[in-house]
Amino acid sequence: MKKLPVLVALLLCAIVLFGADEKKIPPMPAAVSGNAVASIKDGMEIFSIMGVGPRKTWDDVTNQLYFMDLAHPRWSEGRIVPGVMGRLDAAAAGAKGVVVLMGGYVLDAQGKELTVPDVNVYEPTRRQWSRGKDIPVAVDGAVSGVTHDRFVYLIGGRSPDGPVNNVQVFDVVNNSWSQATPFPGTPVFGLAGGVADGNIVIVDGAKAGVAGGPRYLPSDECWSGKIDHKDPNKIEWSKLPSHPGAARFGIASGGADRDHKIYFSGGTATPHDFKGAAYDGKPEEVSEVTFAFDLHGHKWETIDSATYDPRAYSRGILATPIGPMVLGGMVKNLAVTSRVTLLLKK
Repeated sequence: MKKLPVLVALLLCAIVLFGADEKKIPPMPAAVSGNAVASIKDGMEIFSIMGVGPRKTWDDVTNQLYFMDLAHPRWSEGRIVPGVMGRLDAAAAGAKGVVVLMGGYVLDAQGKELTVPDVNVYEPTRRQWSRGKDIPVAVDGAVSGVTHDRFVYLIGGRSPDGPVNNVQVFDVVNNSWSQATPFPGTPVFGLAGGVADGNIVIVDGAKAGVAGGPRYLPSDECWSGKIDHKDPNKIEWSKLPSHPGAARFGIASGGADRDHKIYFSGGTATPHDFKGAAYDGKPEEVSEVTFAFDLHGHKWETIDSATYDPRAYSRGILATPIGPMVLGGMVKNLAVTSRVTLLLKK
């Protein structure tokens, strides 16, 4: 009987949204990209946190939180993230009924980027933020995921000293950090990936450039990590073959335990800044390819080679009962959007 309310909510969600065209899923109250995203309650409550608005200027970076209960699909504004400035490229994850917001960078009036170690924990039932323990190695542009509804993984990212290959683990119960086995590849940020079924999959990202060349260059490395059942800090890494599609940076991504897959969509071929300007000076184009890594079959699969409304600079894909979902980001012409898009329907 305890499962009945959940089933009722899922049924209501399906009636409201499944019967509607995916284009009619309510857009967020404001257009934003570089926003952190997270979900709780098995994907029934979704959150978009901070990011930058359509003007793509330092004073258009927000500290606003938006949330929606999929059983009653209307967006609401939550309590803003504490602090005088919003952040870009932060990571977020839901565990134990709270949302953990980690790192990212702030911009000053001259456009200088400062990566921060801040951890903020949001309790939706109390509409209250609290401060978590700082990240040992401050990063932005990292991948996040959760195991056991407790351990939040923060993978790779860009520290004040450059890209890293750290895997940092936050214990939501004990408000503590530990260092897990780093991935053996090139240190990168803006990578894509996720955690599902006790596995991590990460791909691509931006690595440090060479003297006299672009500041950052695309990486094409793909890795799989098996998390030890007894020790959350022990990971056995192995290299994967190249994934479908040509995008290498800022691919939206996320793990889905119920599907036993890690989803990937959009992104661009080369690294770019928060305005969408490529570090190598070439025009950016948003990839239309959506693909996944099947954890049971241990193989890549192309989901859609002509994805409707593909995105760049969208920080994640949320696994929801109605399908993988992308919140905001930049569309094909690199304009910032408020649209919410289902990558495929259940």
